Amino acid sequence: MNPSELKEFLDLKVEQYNNPKFIESDPIQIPHQFSAKEDIEIAGFLTATIAWGKRKMIISNANKIMNFMGNSPYDFMMNHRENDLKSIQGSIHRTFNTIDFQFFIKSLQNLYKNHNGLESIFAKYAQKDSLQTAIHEFKKIFFEIEHPIRTQKHISDPLKNSAAKRINMYLRWMIRNDNTGVDFGIWKSLSPSQLSCPLDVHSGNVARKLGLIHRKQNDAKALLELDTNLRKLDPKDPIKYDFALFGLGIFEGF
Repeated sequence: MNPSELKEFLDLKVEQYNNPKFIESDPIQIPHQFSAKEDIEIAGFLTATIAWGKRKMIISNANKIMNFMGNSPYDFMMNHRENDLKSIQGSIHRTFNTIDFQFFIKSLQNLYKNHNGLESIFAKYAQKDSLQTAIHEFKKIFFEIEHPIRTQKHISDPLKNSAAKRINMYLRWMIRNDNTGVDFGIWKSLSPSQLSCPLDVHSGNVARKLGLIHRKQNDAKALLELDTNLRKLDPKDPIKYDFALFGLGIFEGF
């Protein structure tokens, strides 16, 4: 396909998958349970953190996290007591265990009490056409309080050559809004043009077949290559093509 044919093909796939039906089988359904901005962004962040593996398990375990928090994630995060955290027992999701979860709640509380919340941190360090440096700075702030070393692995760092798939997906949820009812668009201080595609095995394989990536590894360098090519197709909303790449890979076995 030439560039115009590729754009036409991918635009059709975006239209096919970027609609409310997408929510039914996707972890984004968890933050869609809430209406308040803070509940959406806390539920979304915790859900995105465990978004690896089978989607049914991700959704089940994210619902378990919401139940732990009394289905009031912001209120629990801000007002919990130590005994509330200690009462949380058992596995959470694969290698994300109760120690990790307990620290995440404490760290999120620190972000909202001392850094004006999640959005303000990403907005502070955002670059004109990228949020990858902002993710790096966010990770430093997230772990500025005393923490278990093991828990650091649950937030990726693009400046250490990670594609940071889960946090890029989370940023899509919070920032992008094209009125289709999937992404929330509740972070008004940031633009969809700054977003990067959540690059994983499925989207990476499809992108390579379409000539959008040539690098073999799904790392930060591959993400930059993908971002550069997607911005040529739509500089204002390049990450909309995440729906096309994901849908082609997951639902169509492209």
